[in-house]
Amino acid sequence: CGEILKQITQMKKILTLIALAGIVTFTACKKDEETSKDSPKITVPTGVQVQVGTSTTLAFEVSAPGKIKTVTASSGTVVDQMEGETSATIEVEYTAPATAGNQTVTLTVADAQSPAKTSEAVATVEVTAEPVPEVVVVSGTIDANTTWSAANIYELASKVFVTEGATLTIEAGTIVKSREGNGSSATGLYIARGGKIMAVGTPEKPIIFTSVLDDIQPGQLQGSNLDADVSQLWGGLVLLGKAPISVSGGTEATIEGVAASEPLGLYGGDDPADNSGTLKYVSIRHGGTTIDPVAGKDINGLTLGGVGSGTTIENVEIIYNYDDGVEFFGGSVNVKNLLVAHQEDDGIDIDQAYSGTIDNFMVILTENADDAFEIDGPEGSLTGKFTVKNGTVVADGATGENKKGHAGDFKSKAMGTFNNVKYEGFAADVLEISFRASYQTDCTTTKTDAFSNLIDGELVLSNVNYDGAFVYTESVDGSDMECDVEAGADAAAEGKITTGTATGATDASVWDDWTLSSLSGLL
Repeated sequence: CGEILKQITQMKKILTLIALAGIVTFTACKKDEETSKDSPKITVPTGVQVQVGTSTTLAFEVSAPGKIKTVTASSGTVVDQMEGETSATIEVEYTAPATAGNQTVTLTVADAQSPAKTSEAVATVEVTAEPVPEVVVVSGTIDANTTWSAANIYELASKVFVTEGATLTIEAGTIVKSREGNGSSATGLYIARGGKIMAVGTPEKPIIFTSVLDDIQPGQLQGSNLDADVSQLWGGLVLLGKAPISVSGGTEATIEGVAASEPLGLYGGDDPADNSGTLKYVSIRHGGTTIDPVAGKDINGLTLGGVGSGTTIENVEIIYNYDDGVEFFGGSVNVKNLLVAHQEDDGIDIDQAYSGTIDNFMVILTENADDAFEIDGPEGSLTGKFTVKNGTVVADGATGENKKGHAGDFKSKAMGTFNNVKYEGFAADVLEISFRASYQTDCTTTKTDAFSNLIDGELVLSNVNYDGAFVYTESVDGSDMECDVEAGADAAAEGKITTGTATGATDASVWDDWTLSSLSGLL
């Protein structure tokens, strides 16, 4: 019996040792499992361009839970192995070959685990024959004289203001791209009162404002990736001056899209000859945005607030814009050779007693557009008369009953001269010009408005081909009450318009070859 107990005791010891060994083995395995790390992960750089025969730096982002041990590159030289790091930016100095075309660089990373885990990733490098432009990011204010070179691309990261006393000179052929932004956060270039822009391009080298989504490069006239009619990708170009404007209760106002508390957004003054600089051979593309859809506040392709006659604006294209092509808020600047195409609101919008001249122009409408012209007069006591002459309006899909009045809408005491305007491509009975009439609360006594100014000779339309006039009225003094238009108003308006033989734009060749409209086959 004693011998049996002795054997049982020995067996217990053996079983205990076996159990302990199993626990140790299991713990060791578990520890091994816990210390095993994932393979390295590599994020490759994208959009890398380099000119033939020149060098650049490729930055790879590496995450290695098992710690970096070795790094190699199929081409180029690894600047720093970053051994022992769990995350790092690995830089590779790369020299492009003498032949243009796409090249690849493969990065291989091995970690410090045993056995080591290895990962690799391939970056594509576009080797070009042309120099690769530097992208210069701009935000905030420009407070000193500054020149933008055609060798670079300038990227607007916010609203950029050129402040009083500063001049921004943009060389011919320069491309300015704006980051995406809508509403009050929309990007754009603003020339504040007292600031100047000298943007003088040529037909061979126009200055182009567009979106960062546009792949256009220096030396090119158009990109290849944006669909036609895409708009609202950024804000627009805004010039603000010290020329008189007609607003209620004052001589200045804050331009739409800028906070009322921002003094750089003010425009208006008492200098009709104020000079905000020069725009020549400038193309503005894919912009415009809504600020307040209820109040009808938007950013246009080109906005001119209180801009004086000392400013030169010639050979300007606004295309694929969400709101108006160009809007004049008072001022006296003269504009020559203006082309607006495929905007989604009005082609040319006039407000606050603009008193300059628009000469030799074209507006190309689509079915998505509103009016070719929306013309208002003074909002305050100051009066001023515009001159719009020698222009062609093309209805590119602008047909149907919903487009009555599409040819132009004159309202809010509009006064000025509208001469030699030719309309093309409109369907029959659609080519009507609208005039607003206003009445006192008795719905009999007239108030000054576009219709009364037409009858009284303050608004003159001559040498215009059109199908008829349409006189309408809106609510009385902002109430829900609405008057009927007086009998015979349409005929009376038509009696004041002379048709003649409108020849339209005097020289459409000024937009050939360099505008996106020309390159897209719209002319």
